[in-house]
Amino acid sequence: MTNTKGKRRGTRYMFSRPLRKHGVVPLATYMRIYKKGDIVDVKGMGTVQKGMSHKCYHGKTGGVYSVTQHAVGIVVNKQVKDSFLKRVKENDQKKKEAKEKGTWVQLKRQPAPPGEAHFVRTNGKEPELLEPISYEFMA
Repeated sequence: MTNTKGKRRGTRYMFSRPLRKHGVVPLATYMRIYKKGDIVDVKGMGTVQKGMSHKCYHGKTGGVYSVTQHAVGIVVNKQVKDSFLKRVKENDQKKKEAKEKGTWVQLKRQPAPPGEAHFVRTNGKEPELLEPISYEFMA
């Protein structure tokens, strides 16, 4: 048999409910208040099919950009979880400390610099010059 091409293909365990959590969804799930700029994780729930996000977004982290009466719009750029949230909290802490001191703080991450310069020992031997062999047309 060929593989099916459905939206929920391969989601047997992804959208399944935990043990003793089947049935009606608690109202607290729907009553939670989200505001623009909140950082949220996308998690599909198999109990409610209407409005369920695609399986490729399950477990991704994004920011809320719109809140309507029946849905929350989320921008998902890439898969990030605790590492991103940890960096956001650290940056907020750094900003708060800098504001109290009245100074400026660098929050952007910098790429790793090139390696430090060092001397190479030759142990009395002369360095050998390596050159490519010149190309000669052979007919």
